[in-house]
Amino acid sequence: MIRAYYGGEEQAEIHGMAQMLKRSFSVSATAYSNLVKVPAQVHGIEGRYASALYSAAHKQKVLEQVEKDLQKIRGVFQQEPSFKEFVLNPTLKRTKKKVITLEIAKKLGLAQESSNFLALLAENGRLSKLEAVVSSFEHIMRAHRGELSIEVTSAEPLSKAHESAFNDALQKMVKSGQKLQVSYKVKPSIMGGLVVTIGDKYVDLSIASRVKKLKEVIVASI
Repeated sequence: MIRAYYGGEEQAEIHGMAQMLKRSFSVSATAYSNLVKVPAQVHGIEGRYASALYSAAHKQKVLEQVEKDLQKIRGVFQQEPSFKEFVLNPTLKRTKKKVITLEIAKKLGLAQESSNFLALLAENGRLSKLEAVVSSFEHIMRAHRGELSIEVTSAEPLSKAHESAFNDALQKMVKSGQKLQVSYKVKPSIMGGLVVTIGDKYVDLSIASRVKKLKEVIVASI
């Protein structure tokens, strides 16, 4: 099945990732075949790494610790230019990156499971995907906790009354027990209306979007 979707190089990487995670989390072959199903769909290379990490960490009951460690390492990535430069440097050999990554993880006091995972990224030449992997992992963890993140973008700030009414309307649409995390942002370029982002999907109800569609219709009609 894997061959149907991935090329030889990616297939080898996925196999290596599986083996490394088994060693990192001391998961037996039988347990690995029954790893926990990921509660949210994430895409791309970063999604595959985040999904594999979630499954293994869940099985070993270290999800919260791994999540904290990933948040910590992302904080360093965002705040320390030298670390960011190291992570994104394509000229460093993978072996050297792996060694340095393990040293940094040790200094930060990361758990062994988290350290091994970061080393795996370095070993596979995927350390540059670090921030994206963390974002994918957080997306999975929100689903794990039954949280639904929604971002509402408007051309002008919404009043508290409008926000409250919108929150109430959204709450009625979600599954029972699901926790809503609604954030609001302002983007004048949408001109009016709303853009609602739910996970990796969005609904564009903006005036700018309508104007664009109108232009496309006019151009197609000429």
